[in-house]
Amino acid sequence: MKNKIKYYVYILGLIFLFSSQALIAQRHPKIENLPKFDLRPYHFGFTLCLNKMDFAIHPIPNFKSLDSVFVVQSTPQWGFNIGIVSNLRLNEYSDLRFIPTLSFGDRIINYTLQDSNKVVINDSKKVESTYLDFPFLIKFKSKRLKNARAYVIAGGQYSIDLASQAKKKDKKNSLVKIKEYDILYQVGVGFDFYLIYFKFATELKMSYGVNDLLKRDGTVYTKSINKLNSKIFQLSFLFE
Repeated sequence: MKNKIKYYVYILGLIFLFSSQALIAQRHPKIENLPKFDLRPYHFGFTLCLNKMDFAIHPIPNFKSLDSVFVVQSTPQWGFNIGIVSNLRLNEYSDLRFIPTLSFGDRIINYTLQDSNKVVINDSKKVESTYLDFPFLIKFKSKRLKNARAYVIAGGQYSIDLASQAKKKDKKNSLVKIKEYDILYQVGVGFDFYLIYFKFATELKMSYGVNDLLKRDGTVYTKSINKLNSKIFQLSFLFE
């Protein structure tokens, strides 16, 4: 937890620093920074991100008629990402982007259920994930206005959960296991700011999983769920 807090403080410090530089750049509209930047056939950079991982839970029909489970819902948690930006210019207003990323995050599934003594209890299961993400995105850009431009992005992502416990034997049946691989589609918006030495961007993105991630093991924690999909919000800061 302390390491996460330190990372968040570091990220917020960078945000403040580069956002200030971006605002200063906009106060001098007659000076166009990096005028030939977007003419490069390709370029690279890195990204620092905050994410909020969640599950879209689809319960089985009439799951409340089960003897033991009354309510099942998820609670999103904050995490962070670090990644490398690679950008291929397609034309004046569009780019192809590949941004391999290492993502850390947690999700919590909350249950209201009845134990063997017919007592109603609340129980929570924490699902920890460390993803290797491989997104391919198309970036559609607006016309540049001095030192800024807006853009939208769309594409798909293949993810590998390095922390998946789907293959782990759980004799106590105390884990909610999710599968190792996922495919997601992504949409987002952002703004590029052209500073003196590099381009800084802020970006909001949503990712929605296609695969059913739940590893069914016949426990009370999985039998009420018909389908479990990823749902991830991401705030990114890109340096190119």
